[in-house]
Amino acid sequence: MIYEYWNRIGGTLIKEYPIVSKNNTCARRLLDAIILPRHEKRIAYPSEVDIKGQDVIIVQAKASRLGMYLMGQAFFSAQLIKRFKPKSVLSVALCNKDDSVLRLIFEKHKGMRVEIIAV
Repeated sequence: MIYEYWNRIGGTLIKEYPIVSKNNTCARRLLDAIILPRHEKRIAYPSEVDIKGQDVIIVQAKASRLGMYLMGQAFFSAQLIKRFKPKSVLSVALCNKDDSVLRLIFEKHKGMRVEIIAV
């Protein structure tokens, strides 16, 4: 699903981007992917990119209907990535079935989008 979405929009894809390091008070957190849409189309490792000042698309994906767990991941991922000072953030909840009620609520928040990829 992530690759299909990336093929639609292009840019540089970084899978499993580390957003929080593990320590005594919190667990390690990884984003399913980030995309730097204004960069060349390629796959990169997290160590190869600096997201400061960049337009960033966060992708959180579940091969199921849109649900509150996926929406929570997408919403809080956008809050966490702001610590890295990107220019802009779009957080995409990628799923294979819509939920018309939840989508309306989620997309009312700035920078939150649902994308459906049928599998």
